[in-house]
Amino acid sequence: MILHGAKSVEEYGELIHWESHPDALEWVQTRRQYLPGNALLVLEVQERLMEFLVDCCHQILHEIPLDAMIGDGYPVQPEPTLKTDTDASRFASLAVMTAEAPYKRPAGLDLSRLATSLEARMLAAKNHIWALREDPAYFSEQFREAMDHRQEMLPDTKGSPHPDTQPFNINALWSRVLFNMVLDAYMNLQVFNILHLQVSLLVILEQHYRNKIDPMKDLPHEYLQALVLFKFSLDQAVKGPLDQLEICAMASPPMRKFFARRPPSDSSTSKMFVTGRPGVKFAGVDKEVMFLIQTLWADHWGLFITGLPLAVDELERLMQAEPKADALVSAHVAKILSDVAIIAQCLKQLELYQPWAAQINDLIQLNLDVFRDTWSEMRGNFKQLHDALLQKDFDEAARLAEPSGGKFTYSSSKRRTKETVDTLRRAEANLDEVWAKIDQVTEKYVTDFEKTAVYEILSKPRTLRRTAEWVEPEKTDPKAEHVANKDLWELHRPLSNLFLGETAQEPKKFKPEAKSKTKVKTKGDPTEPATTGEAIPPADEAGPAAEDTQPTLAVDAKALKVFRTLFFDPEVTTTPGLIPWNDFLHAMASTGFKIVKLYGSVWQFTPTKLDVERGILFHEPHPMGKIPFEMARRHGRRLTRTYGWHGAVWNVEAPVDSRGASQPNLARLAF
Repeated sequence: MILHGAKSVEEYGELIHWESHPDALEWVQTRRQYLPGNALLVLEVQERLMEFLVDCCHQILHEIPLDAMIGDGYPVQPEPTLKTDTDASRFASLAVMTAEAPYKRPAGLDLSRLATSLEARMLAAKNHIWALREDPAYFSEQFREAMDHRQEMLPDTKGSPHPDTQPFNINALWSRVLFNMVLDAYMNLQVFNILHLQVSLLVILEQHYRNKIDPMKDLPHEYLQALVLFKFSLDQAVKGPLDQLEICAMASPPMRKFFARRPPSDSSTSKMFVTGRPGVKFAGVDKEVMFLIQTLWADHWGLFITGLPLAVDELERLMQAEPKADALVSAHVAKILSDVAIIAQCLKQLELYQPWAAQINDLIQLNLDVFRDTWSEMRGNFKQLHDALLQKDFDEAARLAEPSGGKFTYSSSKRRTKETVDTLRRAEANLDEVWAKIDQVTEKYVTDFEKTAVYEILSKPRTLRRTAEWVEPEKTDPKAEHVANKDLWELHRPLSNLFLGETAQEPKKFKPEAKSKTKVKTKGDPTEPATTGEAIPPADEAGPAAEDTQPTLAVDAKALKVFRTLFFDPEVTTTPGLIPWNDFLHAMASTGFKIVKLYGSVWQFTPTKLDVERGILFHEPHPMGKIPFEMARRHGRRLTRTYGWHGAVWNVEAPVDSRGASQPNLARLAF
């Protein structure tokens, strides 16, 4: 039966005998047309849908006679734009778009949108690796969060703790936590880099072949093969976050009350079996949430029947509709679900690409071994890295990485004094020691890493911002103290020596100076070469030179307060507080960002007034809805790395409106 490509009412639904058309068999095999049984189901659904829509039109246009409604007296008007895809925050929401989609004209494949989302997620993965190496507070937070979601934290069915949580064996648990932190960070970057490169190629190919794409014809071979490879890569990529979900969801603090471990048969094994806690049953919303989460990672047949996009859509709908459901999902689990949701949206977009979407899975099955080999080659030699991080050498890095004893205390919000500077430098030195040890293990056991995105980020001369030694300000100049303290951030060191042709060596341990120095020269000649131990930041990552002209953007006082916290200077701004999430959204929107809430906790910000198109992702704080200062400071650093923003100068003005009236609550923010 002909449904695709019909050019008239008579052709639509036309039955064709197998022997009357030479392409009939091929059309069915490639699913460009339908067998009569399947086509009948389509027609039955369309009949009910069209009848409903016609009834709606009759009621809306009730003053027009039925026989005149489709006559020449009432020509077809252009379709109006119905913009309702916003939620209570007044920003676009993917969940609202999904809920409204069945009531709108079917959407088409939007590869550019996918490219934007995947690029932002890939850059977020880079920033995550960067922050783990640069920010002691972030590293400590991520370590504790990962440890808090380990299944070892569950009591067993007898109420006893896991042996590895006891002091005599705790180093084994630390090693597993650090192992997952490093491997997941590196793998996420590699996977989302692959997906971004693939969808970027698809955007180019779609533009190249746009005049040759016809629903009644096969897609150009090159374009079709790229689509099929992208679909296979998405299917493989989602396995990572789903595996993480399987480990983390049941052990997460909000869900821990429902589960218990079976006592291990061997106290030294890392294998664990989780079961329902005796006497505790799921009911109501709890049962719905757990059913959907287990469908994602445990019920492979159920996931095959429903499809990943539908399962993710329903989980997001439930979390937004039921506060109790949202409370069951920790911030860490929400981030994992965000990754699943990004991949699910890519799969949903491919499903919209009819009539060719139906044959993509068939082509994958016909060439399954080829695609598996291709994916393995693209993913890189992570098996070698996996094995390297299981070596005994890695246990020493884990011992250094566990955050007890205040070794990563990072009081960056305090006014600069010798004591606070020493605390900052001690935490930075401790973190550098951890990564030096990890890099030593990697260098020793991993030999084939050049084709990975991790190699790309670690092999370039990117720099970490480090606190310089305390310099006693000159009392003769009242401004000297502030200038000197600003220079505390001027010391940089390489992100990693691993791939820079230098042997990964442990940094020297921090030793506070007994006597303070007096600084004579606060700024060096920019033409002079860097001294030993310092690195010159690349142009896209270093702070802007003093003579550079930075763009000036108009913001109101509410946004100004947010940016002063994001780009906090303890010598200028008073003690920072929490930033309400809605205030952060307002500040970003005021500088021209298009904002879309994706699934889970992730929001996508796309610039519209800057000279770059690169988007950025931020996670909404869960569950309190306010950004802590340390997190805000990291957001500021990410904005600096991505857009070159530094927020060093704010000039408060009173802009004039169109009537010439003064608006006293606006400021101009110069980045």
